[in-house]
Amino acid sequence: MIRLGLRLSLSSGREAAARLALIVAGVAVGVTVLLATLSLFNAFQATNGRPCWECVNGSAPSGWALDATADGALWNYHEDFYGGRTIKRLDAAALGTRAPVIPGLSRMPGPGQYYASPALAGLLDSAPREELAARFPGTRAGLIGDAALSGPDELVIVVGRTPDEVVAMPGARQVDTVSTVSTMPAIDDSADVYRFGFGVAAVGLIVPLLVLVGTATRLAAARRETRFAAIRLVGATTRQINVLAAVDAALGALAGALAGFAIFQLVRPAVAGVRITGARFFPGLVAPHPWQYAAVLGSVPVVAACAALWSLRRVRISPLGVARRTAASPPRGWRVIPLLAGLGMFAGPVYRNGKPDDLLAIVALVLIMAGLMLAGPWLTMVAARLAARLARGGATLLAARRLAADPKTAFRSVSGLVLAVFIGTTIAALVPTVVAGQQKVAGGTLNDVLGARFARPGVSGLSPRAGTELLARLRAHPGVDVLPIYARADVEDVLPVPDGPPPALYVVECSNLARFPVLGRCPEGARAVAGNFARIVGADNPLTVDRLLPLAGPASPPASADGLDLAAVMITQRDPATLERLRTLLAGYTVEAPMTFAEIAQVRADLYTRAENVALAMVGLTLVAGACGLVVAAGGGLLERRQPFTLLRLAGTPTRTLAAVMLLESALPLVLAAALAAGAGFGVAEPLIDALAMKNASFAMPGPVYFTSLGGGLAASLLVILTTLPLLRRMTTPDNARFE
Repeated sequence: MIRLGLRLSLSSGREAAARLALIVAGVAVGVTVLLATLSLFNAFQATNGRPCWECVNGSAPSGWALDATADGALWNYHEDFYGGRTIKRLDAAALGTRAPVIPGLSRMPGPGQYYASPALAGLLDSAPREELAARFPGTRAGLIGDAALSGPDELVIVVGRTPDEVVAMPGARQVDTVSTVSTMPAIDDSADVYRFGFGVAAVGLIVPLLVLVGTATRLAAARRETRFAAIRLVGATTRQINVLAAVDAALGALAGALAGFAIFQLVRPAVAGVRITGARFFPGLVAPHPWQYAAVLGSVPVVAACAALWSLRRVRISPLGVARRTAASPPRGWRVIPLLAGLGMFAGPVYRNGKPDDLLAIVALVLIMAGLMLAGPWLTMVAARLAARLARGGATLLAARRLAADPKTAFRSVSGLVLAVFIGTTIAALVPTVVAGQQKVAGGTLNDVLGARFARPGVSGLSPRAGTELLARLRAHPGVDVLPIYARADVEDVLPVPDGPPPALYVVECSNLARFPVLGRCPEGARAVAGNFARIVGADNPLTVDRLLPLAGPASPPASADGLDLAAVMITQRDPATLERLRTLLAGYTVEAPMTFAEIAQVRADLYTRAENVALAMVGLTLVAGACGLVVAAGGGLLERRQPFTLLRLAGTPTRTLAAVMLLESALPLVLAAALAAGAGFGVAEPLIDALAMKNASFAMPGPVYFTSLGGGLAASLLVILTTLPLLRRMTTPDNARFE
């Protein structure tokens, strides 16, 4: 029977060849998208799992100089910033012969040397020395290898120092080995965002790809059932018919999987250039594992065979060659209840007291996603019946009646779009709102303010002498306003008040505060006031800065800055070149890279935008898969209805009317599914924005990328459907009026 199944699939005329070609094309597209997603996830996992030399989990270097047998090394890791890009910097000094070496280097640089990543080396050669290279003493000894980097665009430098130089740096550690824990969780909390993005992609892509494979392998089901009835008439059993159906479907799926492998190899260079995490992965990492190739090659034919057998579940082929099909019951209105319940929970119980309830949020999301899938067929039926009542032309009436008769099948071909569009819309509605709020810190008056902190655990800041020297050097630059923030000497006496505001730990002079009115004003006659001024310097979320302002007012306690350590500074300077010179000057005093509030907001905005782009890329890929599914479904429907369409054309029905019927049958479920999912996405995003209660964040419409992805995808899907119209003209010519 297997041999007969292969012969029937390959040697049954042009109709069978066309059906096989459509199956292969549909499956190939799905497999290509799946392999691309797996490749990017593998590259992310490989990069995330490399040895974490940046973690620096050693101990404080106490007493190392007195230990004659000291081993290991002194490391000081921190991040710098230049032109909107982060630079990872490691200052290291060996203490013995067994000093650890980071991956990518054969040896660590000695004093007066440094190694740079290829991207940073190019930047050092092109940027003015006083803006960047002056931060790194010594001469370049070579380049850092790929093993230490997360991608070809990463900026990394390892500077060789003496032990005395490293131990004097804030945050120095004595280390013995390079950490083997994953990189991103230790130094970059964005890893969870990317994992969430890939998880969303998995949920959003797997469903439509399965729908695509299932739709492709169920092409011309009615025609195949008629043929199977004839085979039953000559003595075949039901089991043999199932074998024939499974072979027919598995053959096309296997050929499609192999074609997908070939197409993926052609597009793999383009996939390697995708910046999922804001930077490219190394091209060699962007590839599926061998076992993933094998799993796809083995599972796709199995899924196709199961889909073919499932399509025959309501058909019993009798020995007399009669195909008897049970009528499908129409969907009922209860299907919208889960969707409405989930949206209602987001509008109310999920955000009780202004804080989300995690358990209720998960339950509500599950209800919404399940409700979208359940409500789709019922809404399709309702829309089709309404269109039939309002129809003024034959094309609309024919299409609406067919959709109303079998809405489940009509919605099935686009059901994979629903989850992707819903998740993509929710994220696309949230991200612009959060980003817009962050970029309006204090009405924009703080965006150009550069902040630098000198305080760290155990150290209140720079000594009065060092602080005075630094302030003089900063004020030597023309057009620079500086707000020194001093650490209170009586900090031990300042006790926190339960359920009250945090204690005032810092002091600013009123003459300097007057240059930064957004921070507040001193009481009348005060020379200096105490407050929590350093809390906003280096704050990684600009939205929290607005909640803290103003920091000074009529009730601020008077204080004195005489003899206090310099804990932080805030500097205004709008010239980019001068800003980088100031950052170079401050780099020797700080543990964290000095950044402006706009730069901090941009770093977070980039993270959110990349997560949004992952979701929108998923929406775009899903629309592509959905369009292919629609083409396959439209082609299959044409093969099944070749006889009635030909007879309608012979009876005088214009070809354009038949084409309009096919287009409406495909377009109505597609547009309805997208609108339903997008509406649910906005319904979830709006309560979440209100619950955040962001001072400077009001609801912002998604950006042009979202509308391009959604609207362009829908338009492209409809254009792809039009490619089946030439097939309609050819298959319904009068010469095909004979149906033996």
